[in-house]
Amino acid sequence: MKAVVFEDVGRPGIHDRAVPAFAPDEVLVKVAATGICGTDRAILLGEFPARRGVVLGHEAVGAVAAAGAGVGSVAPGDRVVINPTYHCDRCRPCRRGMPAHCGAKAGREVGVDRDGTMADYAVVPERFVHRLPASVSYRRGALVEPLACVLNNLAAAGPRWDDRVLVVGAGPIGALCALVLARRGARVTLAERDPGRVDLARLLLPRTVRVLTEQEAAGAVRPDVVVDTTGALPGGLLGAAAPGGTVVVMGEKEAGVATVPLRALVAGGIRLVGAGPYRPADFALAVDLARELPLEDLVTHVLPLERYAEALALLAVAPGEGYRAMKVLLAADEGLAP
Repeated sequence: MKAVVFEDVGRPGIHDRAVPAFAPDEVLVKVAATGICGTDRAILLGEFPARRGVVLGHEAVGAVAAAGAGVGSVAPGDRVVINPTYHCDRCRPCRRGMPAHCGAKAGREVGVDRDGTMADYAVVPERFVHRLPASVSYRRGALVEPLACVLNNLAAAGPRWDDRVLVVGAGPIGALCALVLARRGARVTLAERDPGRVDLARLLLPRTVRVLTEQEAAGAVRPDVVVDTTGALPGGLLGAAAPGGTVVVMGEKEAGVATVPLRALVAGGIRLVGAGPYRPADFALAVDLARELPLEDLVTHVLPLERYAEALALLAVAPGEGYRAMKVLLAADEGLAP
């Protein structure tokens, strides 16, 4: 099979690999498409650690090609979406009802230190594959995993019906946040510094979402809830939030450091939240909500696996390149590629 492999910082490559073997409790998935995530981009830029030689990717949909002898919930031919956030159910966080913070992650982070889904096939434990609803296309289903991330963080933000919500960063995650909030009837503003992404967000999102440049947002009414999808602005955002407001730091960088102005935090009564990874229940909810949310509206490009370098260039991985896409999918299934 073909697979996109992390060779070194700034150097992915397409390799020939054997179709992986699977255990009795595992499923072999014929991958249809994998979304390129900000984590994939960060790995290639040297901003997030990953094992050299690992197959990249974790936002994937496909069909069951084969199943182990002990698998009973899915069968060959079933269309599925992969939950890449594994948990052991045995460590202390898992036993305390916090499987998203499982302590047994080493060697089990899909696309980071365990082979991922930018390949023709991927092996997944049975309990981490979910059937796709019949009405959900692969193009839509490829955004279920980032939707789960969004649902977890919006739950942590806890916006009330009359809150003004500011989402910082108009990448796929920020756009998904705005899409979900708009569908809930929230008053949402999306702020972005990159001109290309400002234009894309204005084109792709509902008109009820105000899309502003960073400068325009600075002069707007102070929001009650701020969701920072960039991971770079929490200190400055404390002063931007209205008294009693909430700031959720959703984006993350391995070496990211923020200076927090304590007076703005304490005197303003600001709640600063890091929600962490999504729970299994968030992923199941994302699968269900995919029936009604037009997630595919955010997909601007679908390219075959072999054109991975072109796909990455659209997302400003190369030095000096700007963003020229919103959500990009790599399709191992030729029927998805143009």
